Amino acid sequence: MHYRSQLFVPGNRPDRFEKACTAGADLVCIDLEDAVGSSEKDSARNTVLDFLASTKHKHVSLRINSLDTPFAKDDIAALKTSELKLPFLMIPKTVSKSEIADLDDDLPNDLGPFFAIIESAVGLLNAADIFSVGRVKLGMYGAVDYAGDVGCDLSWESHLYARSHCVAAAIAHDVQLFDVPHIDVRDLDDCEATTRKAKALGIYARSAIHPAQIARIHAALAPSKDEVSHAQRVIAAYQSAGGNVALLDGKFIEAPVVKAAQRVLEFAKLS
Repeated sequence: MHYRSQLFVPGNRPDRFEKACTAGADLVCIDLEDAVGSSEKDSARNTVLDFLASTKHKHVSLRINSLDTPFAKDDIAALKTSELKLPFLMIPKTVSKSEIADLDDDLPNDLGPFFAIIESAVGLLNAADIFSVGRVKLGMYGAVDYAGDVGCDLSWESHLYARSHCVAAAIAHDVQLFDVPHIDVRDLDDCEATTRKAKALGIYARSAIHPAQIARIHAALAPSKDEVSHAQRVIAAYQSAGGNVALLDGKFIEAPVVKAAQRVLEFAKLS
């Protein structure tokens, strides 16, 4: 299944859990990492695990703490005995294949697939190796932490290489890539515009930090009527040519063009 959106909600705000789950996002992630201060880690973990064990929502899971912290060790220990079956387990600040492979060994397979975030220079260089672990099915480019690590700003141009690198690494290992949340929750126009830019690079999903961003993300990712019509004509022309090279409006229709058209039609079904 392809996802378009994922909404974060703080793990120390149980009053927001249900609202987040019904906000329209394809996935919901309750955050035990950045959103929760050190003094509340233990209580938030217990609250989140209790919610996940009892909720009827099947698209909600959690982000554990960074693997190099003692909080992550406590998260992992709790998950080992939880008997949960989750749509994903989000892992922040991933830096190597070995740490993900070790986590794979530590946690039961039926807990769920991994959602790995690339947020540093080392993580970016190792992105293909990280995504090569079979249990990693989802990934995200974390531009904010990456900018802090390398010392660049958050302008689109500063992250063009890193985003494109993540796209190539994800596609090579059949991992669905999400873009970083738009950090200005009031600027919905720019949220939609930059989602369209990410889509042009090959990123067909985005995380969010506010429910109002979800509709704009979905709008940016949805193909237009003209795009759907063109995709249908591409498929029809290719089929009429019996799988051979065809011409449509004076342009060659080959397998890569057909693949792009098929992607447009798949997204049209989600809209």
